[in-house]
Amino acid sequence: MRNIRFVVIAILIVITAFLYECKDAGAISPEESEAFSFAFMTDIHLNFGTNGCFDGFEKAINSAEQKGVDFIITGGDNCDIDVLGNDGQTAHDLYKRFASITGASNVPVYPSVGNHDRFYAVQASDPLYNEGLFEEYMGTKSYYSFEHKGWHFIILNTSNSFVDDVQKKWLQKDLAGISPGVPVVLIVHVPFISAYYPALYGYYTNKDTTKGFKQIWNMFKGYNLKLVLQGHMHIYEEIKVLNTPFVTGGAVSADWWSGPYFGTQEGYLKVNIDESNNVSWEYIDYGWSVK
Repeated sequence: MRNIRFVVIAILIVITAFLYECKDAGAISPEESEAFSFAFMTDIHLNFGTNGCFDGFEKAINSAEQKGVDFIITGGDNCDIDVLGNDGQTAHDLYKRFASITGASNVPVYPSVGNHDRFYAVQASDPLYNEGLFEEYMGTKSYYSFEHKGWHFIILNTSNSFVDDVQKKWLQKDLAGISPGVPVVLIVHVPFISAYYPALYGYYTNKDTTKGFKQIWNMFKGYNLKLVLQGHMHIYEEIKVLNTPFVTGGAVSADWWSGPYFGTQEGYLKVNIDESNNVSWEYIDYGWSVK
């Protein structure tokens, strides 16, 4: 009898450990979820012109904070440094200013890199070349992931309009570390899917979209991909394909700080998650006026 009791206890211990491990792996049920919201601010385009862009960016952050978001994700094109040529000092100054503004935010800011964030004032062998300057001032790789209240957020570097093999291997490993049931949000700068050119100019093209995106999208099969957030186009658009919503988040700068861009005001996305892990979003005009 004593041996039987020992065996029963041992089995219970194993079952308990297994259940704990499953819970740790990230399986989430609605009753365990917690509602929250975050802001997606893309295409900020800070520069040293006379357009008031720094005030505009701070106004957008203040707006999001007042709406009670838990954090902010930038969608790339934070600073216009790719056009500076050999003027490395201005590029450094712009990123110092960007880092200062985001560092002063009352909520965490998770940055993404865009095509205009690429730094070319050094040799290609320099660690600061291309996305290196972004990584230096942001203190993070140009692709990474983070967790928030049971949700998994993945930020990829599509600044060159593709996802390289190094990122693909990293993404595969990152996804292998989460449970298939965990809700996932994917963030890219150059869109996976966009109706920009056919809608605005009447023709189809793969220009300004991420090449080979289908291979990346396929990597999410079997996972709970709830939303893809995109930038680059400066318009607000929603495209839902095979139950995956792709949302292009307008632009904090709209028409590069000179007014609305094809009707899209200066703004950002406020993304809302409810207790049942349902996701919704709204485009927020934060009230900036052209200087």
